[in-house]
Amino acid sequence: MPHDVSLIALVAVSFVLASICGYAADRLRLPALVGYLVAGIFMGPFTPGFVADSALAGQLAEIGVILLMFGVGLHFSTSDLLAVRGIAIPGAVAQIILATLLTVGVCLWWGWSVGHGVLLGLCLSVASTVVLLKALEERNLVQSPVGRVAVGWLIVEDLAMVLALVLLPAFAEVLGGHLPGDAHGAADSGPLWWTLLMTFAKVGAFVALAALIGPKLVPWVLMKVARTGSRELFTMAVLGIAMGIAFGSAAAFGVSFALGAFFAGVIMTESQLAHRAAENSLPLQDAFSVLFFVSIGMLFDPSIIMRQPVEVLGVLAVIMVGKAVITLLIVAAMGYPLKLGLGIAAGLSQIGEFSFILAGLGVVYGLMDRDGQDLVLAGALLSITLNPLAFAAAHKASGWARVALSPRAQEFGTAKLGRLVQELDRIKARAEEREREQEHKITQFLETFPLFSSIDKDAQEELLLMFTPKSVQPGERIIRVGERGDAMYFLSSGRVDVSVKGRQFKLGPGAYFGEMALLSGAPRTADVTALDFSNLLMLSRRDFNMFMSRHPELRVAVEEMAREREALNLAAMAGPTEAGAPAAGPIPSA
Repeated sequence: MPHDVSLIALVAVSFVLASICGYAADRLRLPALVGYLVAGIFMGPFTPGFVADSALAGQLAEIGVILLMFGVGLHFSTSDLLAVRGIAIPGAVAQIILATLLTVGVCLWWGWSVGHGVLLGLCLSVASTVVLLKALEERNLVQSPVGRVAVGWLIVEDLAMVLALVLLPAFAEVLGGHLPGDAHGAADSGPLWWTLLMTFAKVGAFVALAALIGPKLVPWVLMKVARTGSRELFTMAVLGIAMGIAFGSAAAFGVSFALGAFFAGVIMTESQLAHRAAENSLPLQDAFSVLFFVSIGMLFDPSIIMRQPVEVLGVLAVIMVGKAVITLLIVAAMGYPLKLGLGIAAGLSQIGEFSFILAGLGVVYGLMDRDGQDLVLAGALLSITLNPLAFAAAHKASGWARVALSPRAQEFGTAKLGRLVQELDRIKARAEEREREQEHKITQFLETFPLFSSIDKDAQEELLLMFTPKSVQPGERIIRVGERGDAMYFLSSGRVDVSVKGRQFKLGPGAYFGEMALLSGAPRTADVTALDFSNLLMLSRRDFNMFMSRHPELRVAVEEMAREREALNLAAMAGPTEAGAPAAGPIPSA
């Protein structure tokens, strides 16, 4: 090859192997994530054959982290979390603490340091969002009480891990590590209280700036870009916001890429275009997420299973047994039934992306050696592979409980769960109502203006964004003869009077006017005055030309209607004419 193509080789081989291994994992009824990790193992330095550039893989992994966290923030639902806050927040916090303490105890038994145990415990205490959602979808449990609580529980875990990523640099030396680039394992960074104060001050400044400016600026930018109608430009704007906030927050405030990307996603949810942002950015998120898991697999030394089998089994036991028992006890202590605890325990009996991020950061700060990172990777591979068995075991245990337990024991917690289900149903009903309102808005728009029924839903939403609502009072002049045509008008309610060459026409809801001046470039040929309180949708010349250029069939229909109107107007007799729709009678084109 004529020049260095290591990046191309890395991406090409990653995608090829990830596709093959991911398909093989799916055929074996395993999550595709297992296949991506195995693909990375094949490309790593610990297996024969092709060895990818680990430095480039690390940078691609950082992009993967940014996009993963952006996706988590974009799907963050405050209402869902508030609905299950009574069980998810205390449950997740207690589970993280207890699982970490359990891991510290195991690590001390192995002769490891407390700092190493704390970091390993944090890695093992948080489950994978990707794996959980896939498992719930496969079992049709996403909208069930178990699924809603498990997702809310995991959101709290994710937020706790984001906080851990922020605080880890400040506590690195306290836990026995060192700051990057410090050969002596210590840095002159001042006392701990000062480090913590500065860390929280920077994070607080970033969060305040993001909360005050972000919800106003980001939706406005997305709205402006969406009005261009360019799908690729909209996608670039979404990714530019995600990457820009992530990089800018790290450069200006010293926070992690992960935190910046998470807040970028949360901010974007304030926009009514959030669903389009998620849809358009999803392919790139998926691609770089695959590269992230492949790069993680490259770091894994499979020989750890043979060299340290006891430690591997210990890590797996903490993930699948220790966390499950802790979760069951927590759920029971809060007064919820066994079935709910079993479902949550099964869903959280695995580890994933946050564990990899924490382990990698732990290596950087000297809190974890390569063997510890390999144990995390081994625990992830094995727990994700065995996670379907955890769901099967939970199902069998639930069936056993129905037979073995007394009716009184089976009734334990059902009343509290019933109240939770009612709250979840109310949240779901409100969300569905908002969706119905949006659909009703589009339906009503199409009923009033059937001209646009031929375009797809995205184009309809895009057109609604282009419209500028305008309310006029009786007697108010909307268009004057001789003016330059700067907009086309759609009458959604009320009535207007059109005067053209001494003749009067009255238009009702569903009519549109002003298109002739936009099509021909000539001055206005009619006066249009409101007869009642009327609501109009105004489409500017620029937006009209832009939208019609992307939908030539609409331009043809408008031009045809304009020609018919012109012919009718020339042939019409003088005198007032009533018209409630664009095609009814000789209607002028101003």
